[in-house]
Amino acid sequence: MSKSLLDINGLSKHFQLGGGRELKAVQNFTLDIKKGETVGLVGESGCGKTTAGRTIMRLYEPTAGSMIYDGVDIAKLSKRQFKAYRRRMQMIFQDPYASLNPRLTVLDIVGEALDIHGLAHGKAERKKRVEELLELVGLNAEHASRYPHEFSGGQRQRIGITRALAVNPEFVVCDEPISALDVSIQAQIINQLIDLQKQLGLTYLFVAHDLSMVKYVSDRVAVMYLGKIVELASSEELYDYPQHPYTKALLSAIPEPDPSAAREKERIVLSGDLPSPINPPSGCPFRTRCPAATEKCAAEVPELRETRPGHLAACHYA
Repeated sequence: MSKSLLDINGLSKHFQLGGGRELKAVQNFTLDIKKGETVGLVGESGCGKTTAGRTIMRLYEPTAGSMIYDGVDIAKLSKRQFKAYRRRMQMIFQDPYASLNPRLTVLDIVGEALDIHGLAHGKAERKKRVEELLELVGLNAEHASRYPHEFSGGQRQRIGITRALAVNPEFVVCDEPISALDVSIQAQIINQLIDLQKQLGLTYLFVAHDLSMVKYVSDRVAVMYLGKIVELASSEELYDYPQHPYTKALLSAIPEPDPSAAREKERIVLSGDLPSPINPPSGCPFRTRCPAATEKCAAEVPELRETRPGHLAACHYA
């Protein structure tokens, strides 16, 4: 996992709201993703995780920054030029109910990707390929003739995974792929994604807010707050030695199954609400909720710097 598949530098996505107002959803997002690894992207709702994933996929056009994919800056490509990379980069969406067209059969939902990229010659080959893909994710070939409403939530998410894998991608953005599913189904989908990664040599950006699940599935974890990455480290390192006060607060909120351990665990409760990305605070974005904030935090933006070997944190006092 030494070679970088995707190098993201200074990626920003701002939305114009009218009246001169601007929503800064993602700011100066910098991350390298190595071939074959899973990078977890975590943070509370509204921090910009999904926007970052969609901007990387060019579903949203980036406001600034570069995205070097296999040596090419895909942020600068026209939509026509990007089509070749669209095949190599796919996305699994959060909501398996909203992301599938209810008017199409599974055969057409999955087959549409094959049609766009010219990967099947004739109806028979298209049907055979879709049936093979369905069996790869644990569904049956006869499911191809059914409509999305005939499936459970877990089965629908498997169809979403099938659609993403139809064009043989190298890189997949998993946008909270289990958050809309029952707890009993979540582990099945996660294990399915891990098995597919090993089988097909996939690289994942795994967007989530469940930190215990992210630890299980990720090689490295990036913590995001108000559109910025505030900490980045290997999964074990981040959970054992958190450096940023926001990461410490997130980890303290993970439920502890052992009642005696739960009583001893110190819970860090953050005061105040998440600031608005329309009018973010000066200096450190976390300073308005940080118990250790000083005047320096208000005056200077902390740099994402190495605090331990391979461990980066954007905090003046990490």
